[in-house]
Amino acid sequence: MPLPITNPTIAFFVVLLIILIAPIVMSKLRIPHIIGMVLAGVIIGRYGLNILERDSSFELFGRVGLLYIIFLAGIEMDLEGLRKKLRQVGIFGILTFFVPFCITYIAGITLLGYSPLATVLLSCIMASNTLIAYPIVARYGLQKHHVTTISVGASMLSLFTSLVVVAAVVGMGSEEGSKWYFWPLFVIKLVCYCAAMLYAIPRLTRLFLRRYSDAVMQYIFVMAMMFMSAALCELIGLEGVLGAFLSGLILNRFIPIMSPLMNRIEFIGNALFIPYFLIGVGMLINIRLLLQPEVLVIVAVIAIVGTMGKALAAYISCVGFKMSWVEGHLMFGLTSAHAAGSIAMAMIGMSIAMPGGGYLIDDGMMNGIVTMILITCIISTITTENASKTLVLREEESRLSNGERLSTSFDDEKILIPVKYPETCDTLMHLAIMMRNRELNRGLIALNVVYDDDDVEQNQRRGQQILQQVTQTANAADVRIQTQVRLATNIANGIKHAFKEYDCSEIIFGVHIHPNSRRVFWGEFAQSVFNGLSRQIIIARCTQPFATLRAIQVVVPSRAEYEPGFYRWLERLCRLAKALECRIVFHATSATISLIKMYIESRHPHVRAEYTEMPKWIGLIDVAENTPSDNMLVIITARQGTVSYKAAIDRLPDELTEHYHGTNLMIIFPDQYGPAPETLTFTSIQHKEEVSAYQELRKWWTKLRWFIRSSR
Repeated sequence: MPLPITNPTIAFFVVLLIILIAPIVMSKLRIPHIIGMVLAGVIIGRYGLNILERDSSFELFGRVGLLYIIFLAGIEMDLEGLRKKLRQVGIFGILTFFVPFCITYIAGITLLGYSPLATVLLSCIMASNTLIAYPIVARYGLQKHHVTTISVGASMLSLFTSLVVVAAVVGMGSEEGSKWYFWPLFVIKLVCYCAAMLYAIPRLTRLFLRRYSDAVMQYIFVMAMMFMSAALCELIGLEGVLGAFLSGLILNRFIPIMSPLMNRIEFIGNALFIPYFLIGVGMLINIRLLLQPEVLVIVAVIAIVGTMGKALAAYISCVGFKMSWVEGHLMFGLTSAHAAGSIAMAMIGMSIAMPGGGYLIDDGMMNGIVTMILITCIISTITTENASKTLVLREEESRLSNGERLSTSFDDEKILIPVKYPETCDTLMHLAIMMRNRELNRGLIALNVVYDDDDVEQNQRRGQQILQQVTQTANAADVRIQTQVRLATNIANGIKHAFKEYDCSEIIFGVHIHPNSRRVFWGEFAQSVFNGLSRQIIIARCTQPFATLRAIQVVVPSRAEYEPGFYRWLERLCRLAKALECRIVFHATSATISLIKMYIESRHPHVRAEYTEMPKWIGLIDVAENTPSDNMLVIITARQGTVSYKAAIDRLPDELTEHYHGTNLMIIFPDQYGPAPETLTFTSIQHKEEVSAYQELRKWWTKLRWFIRSSR
């Protein structure tokens, strides 16, 4: 097949394949997938493998994607949070714009030798930022923290100011830009345009949404408002992205963030228009220029100067607001990343022709900006992760030192038990019955999920038989139970959907026995379930009758007491030990043991609890090797990104397979803050894979070294 591909069907197939594969690959490499789309465009473009040509389709869809990115930034903005912290948001917003703007402008003129207009545009790019790290603070439950509110509001203010300045730069690049009346006329046009949009769009929106409820028509109307605002903005000589952003701000209050209409807006943009735009950006990048020393100098200057400006703004505001340094770190982490908005403004510069030939932003600057985006995204995510964890730890320590206790009320208890095999369903039911709160007398929910395929009728009959067996077990214990056979094209998704529909508090399911791989250790669906749910998940392997157990050995990671689900799993294990009338031995740090001991003495004084100090997680190996076959080993683990998470937890399946040969095992994933991310979005960072490509490469290298040594 001759290259580049000209057949529109094959070309569209290639683009869809990139949109599908790039996020998967980038998540394995722990790289923000917005960079993956750009890199994919570099590879398939004329400066790469020359697979596709940047034709009119990329021009059209790319322009729509550009407007879509800015529109989403406006429509997702938290206006209520801005009102509450308006003064601090204003101060930090001004600083986080002007400090990096001024520093970048000085560096662009003196060190890089750019023209004043090009330097102003570059300064706007560095003065704005994208909230790449926002999902991290959501994982730690800091969405409503005052630092987060101030940082988000300041980010939107700096973006808005940058877009206004960029619009002025576009006007100054025209023939009228040198006239004396340019600035007064620019201000008048901007004020009149904003006033007209603020008057017209709300009235049109109320009129339309009251009369028409059709989903398709509502979406088309919202898109029409966005393009109308962008077109009118261009008509008066301003850049269309400013109109898209303003329309997003105006429509913000009419489209709730959790509404079906908002879901459609995000879905269509993230599925097609925005990826098309990002791929088109990559096709413009000449990768060969990155090998030139002058381009490397541009990257170094832009990344260092821009990041330093954002850091100065954050820490100056931190001192002025009398905040702690950790809060200053979080402000810097949230406001230091550059992504979608920077690419959008850089694309504007590449479209502005200069009188002497060429464009306002040349290939060297564009390559430097894209590389800078990758560097700042890495800095932002690492800083925000560390600051969020430290902030949560300090706040919890402050509460504990003041005598405050974490919540121990679990009135929301509703246990879901997915069952698949007749051999293990009774064991799981017995475990749930012993862990349930008898005082609440809540029923249990048993679920069997089957594939919706050609054998669906046969699988449903088998599921009904298993649920009948489960019902008999529950009835014998005088426990109410609900059962359901659920059809699904994906078993894990079927479990997660049922969990949400029944509003469950936790889930208990079994894991099969297999000695080898990590994937098989967790089972076929377990890893997808605990990645997709933020509530407590108990995975149990019980081949020995509960009545024969002599003790329960519980291994607890350090800082587990700061997790929101700490007392929930502790309550469940105390009920289990009480029902079995066996010892329960906790292996943890001294700080964790003191809280566990306090809880058991006050709530379950009759439980025979013992405590062994385990200062480091490496002690898990000793506990596992010394756990007898008539004991149950319980491991409290953590999802990635939570306070008690540590990298050693990723090696848990291999360590258990190697060092623990007992038959009874339980692994608990405690509650965590916030919902698990399930949507693919190109305006925020994507969920990271639990096992990265780097970990797999390190494991492969370790095996290779062992093979070489053994063959000598």
